[in-house]
Amino acid sequence: MIEKSPTILVIDDDDSVRKSLARLLRSAGLNVETFSSGEASLERAPYEGVGCIVLDVCMSGLSGTDLQARLAQNGCDIPIIFLTGHGTIPMGVAAMKQGAMDFLTKPVDDEVLLRTVRGALARHESVVRGQTEVKNARERLGTLTPRETAVLRCVLTGALNKQVAARLGIAEKTVKVHRGRVMEKLAVTSVAELVRLCAAAGVQPLNDTGD
Repeated sequence: MIEKSPTILVIDDDDSVRKSLARLLRSAGLNVETFSSGEASLERAPYEGVGCIVLDVCMSGLSGTDLQARLAQNGCDIPIIFLTGHGTIPMGVAAMKQGAMDFLTKPVDDEVLLRTVRGALARHESVVRGQTEVKNARERLGTLTPRETAVLRCVLTGALNKQVAARLGIAEKTVKVHRGRVMEKLAVTSVAELVRLCAAAGVQPLNDTGD
């Protein structure tokens, strides 16, 4: 199920720290889920929606960096903000190289944490929006027939209807019909919109070899 409201997943094996972070984030109007270990967080169904993870580095059992690696293997793209009371520069650099959003030391200033969390949510919202646009574009393109797709890819080259007809060996009026159906099925009203939609879905113009 796709969660509709942004959520922060707080993972820390220190009860007092975990509760304090949850109170702070909730006081700022944010949704929070808490976990006492990396293992416990992995028992949750994969999070779907906009969110971020506030993650302690040094935990018993699965460490924060180990959990980061596990999540990456699972294809999770949720931004991670590391918190640690025993951080080192090499540790921070390694975490950032693996895609961490930030690496903050405990005790972290409330405003710094909230600002960092909001930045992570904004970044992830942009990522999720892009993924949704690609998914929707591909679904709409999937409704086209093979002939409509061929006409579409010719149109992407900038070819006129009569040029498309000559290339595909069909009548120009047939091209007009297919082109109209393409615009209708894809719910676009201009070639510019058509180009943007195809770019999002990775559809390429038909090249000289017909591929």
